[in-house]
Amino acid sequence: MSEANARIEQIVTSNDVVLFMKGTPLFPQCGFSSKAISILDHLGVTYETVDVLQDMEVRQGIKAYSDWPTIPQLYIKGEFLGGSDIMMEMYEAGELQQALTSAGLIPAV
Repeated sequence: MSEANARIEQIVTSNDVVLFMKGTPLFPQCGFSSKAISILDHLGVTYETVDVLQDMEVRQGIKAYSDWPTIPQLYIKGEFLGGSDIMMEMYEAGELQQALTSAGLIPAV
């Protein structure tokens, strides 16, 4: 396992919700990352973020780790859910809320 892969594994498994994104929650560096942050903030879930622009090994490594070509990437309880488009689809269908509720991360509505 590469050093970047080991770091990614540690981040994903030690945080209930983690978003690998471009930029930070206060200053997202792309529209997709901004949309993902907006969804998570709207749901009121506690989450961690990783700014892939600060570490090129993580930026490339996360794509291989998830076998997903784009960023942002959302993980809940170590499970990869998808990028911002999938997050939006899941949110609109109520599936993202259900996943967070099932994981015990937000209260049931």
